[in-house]
Amino acid sequence: MPGNIASVAHRATWRLAFAIALVSAAALAYQLLLMRWLAVAHWSPFAAMIISLALLGHGASGTWLSLWPAARERFDWLFPVCALLFALTSVAALAVARAIPFNGLELVWNPQQLGWLAALYLVLALPFGFAASCFGLAFARHGSRIPALYGADLIGAGMGAVAAAGLAWWPVERGLVLAALGGALAAVVSAPRVRTATTAAAIAILGLLLVLPSSTVAPPVNEFKGLAKALLLPGAHVIAQRHGPYGWLAVVASPQVPLRQAPGLSLSNVQEPPPQLGVFTDGDALSPIVRVGRDPGALAYLERMTSALPYRMRPRAAVLILGAGGGQDLLQALSLGAHRVDVVEVDPQRLALLRDTFDAWAGRPYHDSRVRTHVAEPRAWARATRTRHDLIVLGNTDSLTGGGAGAQAAAEQYVLTVQAWGDMYARLGPGGLLALTRYAKQPPRDELKLFATAVAALRAQGVRTPGAQLAMIRGWDASTLLIKRGAFEAVELQALRNFADTHGFDLAYLPGMRPDEANRYNALDRDHLSEGAHALVSPRASAYLRDYKFAIAPATDDRPYFGDFFRWRSLPELWRLRAQGGAVLLDTGYVLVLAALAQAVPLALLLIVLPLFALRRSAVRPASPELRPGRLAAYFIGLGLAFLIVEIASLSRLVLLVGHPLVAATTGLAGFLFCAGLGSLYAQRWLSRLDSDAAIARATGWAVAAIALGLAWQLLAFEASFAFGAGWPVAVRALLGLAGIAPLAFAMGLPFPLGLSRVARAAPDWVPWAWALNGFASVVAALAAVLLGMAIGLRASLLCAISLYAFAAWVWRAPAAATRTHPA
Repeated sequence: MPGNIASVAHRATWRLAFAIALVSAAALAYQLLLMRWLAVAHWSPFAAMIISLALLGHGASGTWLSLWPAARERFDWLFPVCALLFALTSVAALAVARAIPFNGLELVWNPQQLGWLAALYLVLALPFGFAASCFGLAFARHGSRIPALYGADLIGAGMGAVAAAGLAWWPVERGLVLAALGGALAAVVSAPRVRTATTAAAIAILGLLLVLPSSTVAPPVNEFKGLAKALLLPGAHVIAQRHGPYGWLAVVASPQVPLRQAPGLSLSNVQEPPPQLGVFTDGDALSPIVRVGRDPGALAYLERMTSALPYRMRPRAAVLILGAGGGQDLLQALSLGAHRVDVVEVDPQRLALLRDTFDAWAGRPYHDSRVRTHVAEPRAWARATRTRHDLIVLGNTDSLTGGGAGAQAAAEQYVLTVQAWGDMYARLGPGGLLALTRYAKQPPRDELKLFATAVAALRAQGVRTPGAQLAMIRGWDASTLLIKRGAFEAVELQALRNFADTHGFDLAYLPGMRPDEANRYNALDRDHLSEGAHALVSPRASAYLRDYKFAIAPATDDRPYFGDFFRWRSLPELWRLRAQGGAVLLDTGYVLVLAALAQAVPLALLLIVLPLFALRRSAVRPASPELRPGRLAAYFIGLGLAFLIVEIASLSRLVLLVGHPLVAATTGLAGFLFCAGLGSLYAQRWLSRLDSDAAIARATGWAVAAIALGLAWQLLAFEASFAFGAGWPVAVRALLGLAGIAPLAFAMGLPFPLGLSRVARAAPDWVPWAWALNGFASVVAALAAVLLGMAIGLRASLLCAISLYAFAAWVWRAPAAATRTHPA
């Protein structure tokens, strides 16, 4: 009989662990896909906000479980109910979020948007609250099995990351619904005593979600995005769509008012460019597909753009184009005489559209014998190849609206760092050129930051006079920067002047140019671009970078936020200018993260921390005097802050190593959570050998020491892998990244379950409270980690996190008089 009872208990434990893994996988997949949903509805800086609001739900779940200690006695029916509510609210929240009139670009001039942001934050946090309630209930009911159950939670989340990568190939709204179904399945698995009722409810929910019209939960495209504007044209409509991890591609045709985009086109051009189809990524960042007919002269406008300059200086060049866009860069290269063109594009869906679906429309450029295509991340390909090129063209995928308003301020762009340009510089043949074309802004930000990056990259390559190898021209709406491998010769400089004069372009920078050669054709009240470029190659460069109103210091691999131009000291002036139409000068991406943090802290205090004061004093009297409220709070808050900072910074660094964002995100997040789950499972075995609170406290100290060693290993492993494995296959680099993360993640899976188990032994009623405090810290950390990386860099962020771990171990230390024992 005892054996049968033990067998039944064992099966029940595994059933519960499996149900927890299902809920965790569903919640993590939903979280990742929700980032894609909001990237379409708004812009990508919402990624940090989504992590934060997911953790707000986790913290709030711990609060209500603390206030209702009898909930653990109703575990058998509450767990499946919470799992079913996760499934239902996951979809309902999307429908409500569609109706909330929040617009991130309006934050700087419309205070009402703060209220709508709070509403959006709360609505989208609700499903995560129900998912986290499943975990909190399990921890409160099965205190002795916390490490095993927490391990199931983390391992399930890792599987959810893999599932999200697969679901990303579906329309995002359909992927979100499929992710939500995991909650209904978990309810059936977890409820043997009420299986009939739970199964019936789950089947009803599954049917409802599967027949739900996609339009009910599809992301609405932001009204300021290019796609929304294009569809306002008479007769404009979407003629093709593709979905994938790199975004939603929508191809728009406008037969009555044809699209025509040619950045940097000369004002002296009198030829009308051919009609175009517009390729929009997540509703923005228009890339044109040019219609090519039988008249080759229709493409003559391509030689009147600022981006045509390098082809006039390097005829019959071997060209490398990093980023396919809509194919206009390729057409320009072919029409201006390139004898070989390599096109590198990370998104296979985009290449399929250009090379197959709209191949005939575009004149079959991808079937030209001179063209070779490569599906790879541009920088990784540049590091891996040994082929030298006469010209490297870095495609411009910025958007006029989102880029102009700084919506990408918090997004990593590893292709626009000093080190990235060093990689590209190494791929140039003798006298080769690296060319970049960027939309113009007044006053200039992007263009000056590009120029400063070029100067820093050349200096890093040992060039003593970088100004001799740089040139820049500007038109009315765009500028083109050239970086040469070697100093420009007099004949080249004269050819550049002739090109600019012929087409009415202004010289922004040229070695040895006179002041009166600038600002002649596209006249400005003050030519900040030319002034800044000359200052950046002069002895006063440091002072100029320090004093300029925007942050234009070069981005680096440690601080890869190229779009971050925000400076606090300029805020008062920019705030005054916003009423005069200068709101676009405020980087909305940075403002959005700050606004989200400003929302997250009070909401977290209101929903998580303040309700905890309602706990009865008798309910928070621990058996161990060492578990005082201050120590317990400091420990779990410290862990919550440290874990998220390490995770976010490590995943960002992994993108650099792997080079392929999809593989890096999937491998990194799944590997991180899976290994942390294994660490938590090991903590369960560890606990069986620890017979006192003091022993658990010392084990926590050992765990933090292991985290410090794991972090040192990660830093060394990443640096070595990046230095020696640049040319290795993506899969091998991903495995190297996983090897660097695994020991650190394993060790990070130990402190939380060890600490929670100590609380469960000494003060069971405090388990949900500790869970809530950890959730509160994580809410803040998800946003603070982004701001911290932007302010001090990724490596310094990791050092801050390990300091938090050390602090947590110190406040959680064992009593000095306790007998010392070492964990096995």
